[in-house]
Amino acid sequence: MKRIVVFCGSSLGVSPSYANEAHILGKTLAQKKIGLVYGGAKIGIMGAIANAVLQFNGEVIGVIPEFLKKKEVYHPKLNELIITKDMHQRKMKMHELSDGILMLPGGYGTLEEFFEMLTWGQLGLHRYPIGILNTNGFYNSLLNMLGHMVEEGFVKQINFDMLLVDDSVEGVLNKMSLYEPVPVPKWITKDQT
Repeated sequence: MKRIVVFCGSSLGVSPSYANEAHILGKTLAQKKIGLVYGGAKIGIMGAIANAVLQFNGEVIGVIPEFLKKKEVYHPKLNELIITKDMHQRKMKMHELSDGILMLPGGYGTLEEFFEMLTWGQLGLHRYPIGILNTNGFYNSLLNMLGHMVEEGFVKQINFDMLLVDDSVEGVLNKMSLYEPVPVPKWITKDQT
């Protein structure tokens, strides 16, 4: 992987472990010469990971829509800051710049961005590894819900298995580096037409 897009919170959350893990991830990305593509803010988990990558002389590209530039307080020291027209253009640019996807703790925006990229992978629009850094079991309930969706027939097991989940930075990055894309099934077969 040359660059990973990371989706994470613009808040720090309650536990200091979220920012600590983001710092470890940023340091590790820089040491492995993997560039960071992220939402461009200097606050929250987003700021923690960007600051760590920069501290260890790594590459950081921020992508932020114009209307969020002030609200999320953009980071002034990035290697590159790309300003987009809207959220959709932001995701398209992040996708274009990266070859891996990773989610850290965050809120609605984090989930929305991550699930759109996951859906694109399910549809075969990309073949990137898709990881979740499950710090302190933050995403356990979400993973249980996704498992329930498989049990109830709304998500195929092969698509659930696309998710590479680990509670450590090294673990999730290792899983992402070893990822073999799943075959994309045809959505509509001849006997369904």
